[in-house]
Amino acid sequence: QLQLVESGGASVQSGGSLRLSCVVSGLGAAYFNIGWFRQAPGKGREAVACISSDSSRTRYADSVNGRFTITRDNRKNTMYLHMNSLKPEDTAVYYCAAGTVLVLDERPYDYWGQGTQVTVSA
Repeated sequence: QLQLVESGGASVQSGGSLRLSCVVSGLGAAYFNIGWFRQAPGKGREAVACISSDSSRTRYADSVNGRFTITRDNRKNTMYLHMNSLKPEDTAVYYCAAGTVLVLDERPYDYWGQGTQVTVSA
């Protein structure tokens, strides 16, 4: 069983930057792939980025490619989502999740955090 706790959400202006963190605890945390997802008001949950357990592979949604970077530090059991050039359409609750398949799809991810709010104003 894994526990995930996100932090770092905030209100920023368009063009700003944020770094979200996700602390993962539990046995074998370092061996799981990690995904970041987001859900805007009135919309379904959308995959943003994912990273393999050893950081060798990453994938990004087209909407964030080139602006967001996913990283992880397995020594600290902490995963990060670095967000630059933020736009109002990036406003959402952001979730991290752990799973055994590296895909931009929420279905294979078994463990989820509670989410952190990101609000981008124009």
